[in-house]
Amino acid sequence: MYSRFLGSDPAWNGRFFTGVLTTGIYCLPSCKAKKPKPENVRFFPSCDAARAAGLRPCLKCHPDDFARGADPVLESIETLVAEVRAEPGRFSDARSIVRRSGFGTTRCFELFRLHYHTTPGDLLLRTKVEAARRLLISRSSPLTDVAAEAGFEAISAFHEHFRAFNGMTPSDYRDIASRSAFKIDLPPGYPLTHLLRSLGRDPVSVTERLDGATYEAAVDLDGVPAVMKIQFSQEGAAVSLDGSSDVETAQRVAAHRLVIGMLGLDQDAAGFARLARRLGLARLVAGRPGLRLIRTPSVWDGLLWAIIGQQINLPFACLLKRRLIENTGTALPGGLFSLPTAAAIGRLSPSDLRPWQYSRQKAEYLIGAAQLVAAGTLDLAGLPMMSATRAERTLLSVRGLGPWSVNYLMMRSLGFADCIPIGDTGVTSGLRTLFRLEERPDADATRRLMSVFSPHRSLATAHLWQINRPSP
Repeated sequence: MYSRFLGSDPAWNGRFFTGVLTTGIYCLPSCKAKKPKPENVRFFPSCDAARAAGLRPCLKCHPDDFARGADPVLESIETLVAEVRAEPGRFSDARSIVRRSGFGTTRCFELFRLHYHTTPGDLLLRTKVEAARRLLISRSSPLTDVAAEAGFEAISAFHEHFRAFNGMTPSDYRDIASRSAFKIDLPPGYPLTHLLRSLGRDPVSVTERLDGATYEAAVDLDGVPAVMKIQFSQEGAAVSLDGSSDVETAQRVAAHRLVIGMLGLDQDAAGFARLARRLGLARLVAGRPGLRLIRTPSVWDGLLWAIIGQQINLPFACLLKRRLIENTGTALPGGLFSLPTAAAIGRLSPSDLRPWQYSRQKAEYLIGAAQLVAAGTLDLAGLPMMSATRAERTLLSVRGLGPWSVNYLMMRSLGFADCIPIGDTGVTSGLRTLFRLEERPDADATRRLMSVFSPHRSLATAHLWQINRPSP
């Protein structure tokens, strides 16, 4: 228990509570307060037991709130974020968000990083860009009016930020509705060869294929299965959809969102590279300072992979996923398959998956998760809009999803910026190389070593996955 407490391991919250005799306070295992000496620590099975010993609850981690299922500090931040997202134009800058929060500046920034993996200013900017996307498609208003309604005070700032996040100008984005294809620009120095290597990691995949710099994938676009084709060059990504003349605007918008997620245009690669250099760890980003974390085509795709890929090597995981899709997915024109629906997998039994070399436990986890999705108990569409804290708690409650699976899903599918897939062999091998360790770090050492990269630990993970691989 003391080692879990030292590691600030949230997976043990509620399983025990930690009392510190010198301060008279009891905490959750995940509390970020300074760690006491072991001789000053006692462990309790409940908050009642800790109070009976004369201790009082920590004002930083609020163990009583956690024990009764309430989290008023988290709820207040979630309410504030909902207000920002509903009316971004009401907030001029980060200071206005801090004032509305009722917390001090330092505490407010700390809570935003903890619960949303971002800062108030960055969340506001992203929300304004998202509002502008909606307005550009739904209205024909002049760009100056769109910028003002989305909350941008200057048209130049609107153009600059919109293009950085979307790979195109506001005018070009509005034209998506009438185009048979569109192009997304890449930022200078984008490591395209790393992207192509990742996209081609399974050369016999039945959902995607890469031929040189041409990529095709079976994707779900706003509920409609389609084949998306991308022609990559160093300047950008030219995107077209199968049967594009019949594709609705909603599907084109969904395709754009999917591709910018794949390209990672909303990730602060430059900020992470600066952090690595400031830490004296420039070798971590050497040759690929612009590396991004590739987003999965959908949360459902990420969930399937997070369960299938647990505790097995990559080639075998790819094989298991192919067999599942070939037997339960839908064939599309051109020889690719769309992913099976959650309902289709939920109707299977573990014995149906045994001939495809699934272990009974993996089959049960996969079918159980699919049944939750099909029943609406696990709302995959709602997860990206949750706080990182709420999303993590939701996913950890799913049988078969542990810390590795949940953090993998949060960074690869939900886009959270400060995740660590604890236990990932690529991460531990990368840390061993980076810090020149004699052996690979355990879970607690991984957390301590990765802490220096906060709030960019997802990008740190992407670089650690590459550090022991030759340049493509």
